[in-house]
Amino acid sequence: MAKTDIDISASHLPSPVIPSLRMGIDCLRRGEQLAAMAHFEALLRRARQHPNHADEAVALSYYGLALAMHSPQRREAVGLCERAAQVEFFNPDLYLNLARVYMVHGERNRAYEAVRRGLTLRPAHTGLREALRDIGKRRLPVVWFLPRRHALNVLLGRWRNRLFPC
Repeated sequence: MAKTDIDISASHLPSPVIPSLRMGIDCLRRGEQLAAMAHFEALLRRARQHPNHADEAVALSYYGLALAMHSPQRREAVGLCERAAQVEFFNPDLYLNLARVYMVHGERNRAYEAVRRGLTLRPAHTGLREALRDIGKRRLPVVWFLPRRHALNVLLGRWRNRLFPC
């Protein structure tokens, strides 16, 4: 995968964790997923040695994001991010990572739901707002009384998008 823009609001994390987290995030920004995974693994080990659910959840979430960007191990990456969001369900950054993992794997609906959950926690979160904009908004089906996946809607929708792109 290419480089990505990743924000971090680490005010809720203890100071020994922040340098490893920042180094891992910097690696992700540069597109160096393997190096980022190494930083997040170290962070995860440290969090498990000194039990702190918040640190472990953050480490799991970012490790899952790096894994999703590096390899096709979709289930594992999604599982890590979902578990992190369940443990620290009040941390909007973890919902942002979950949405990014869903987007990497082309699951817009699930990404949208993760972003909406994060925005209920912190409506002014800039990363979540940008993710919501990136996910986009679907147009209504051309033939509104037929299901979206009906062949006629698919055909007419493609035709409409060629003639009238948004």
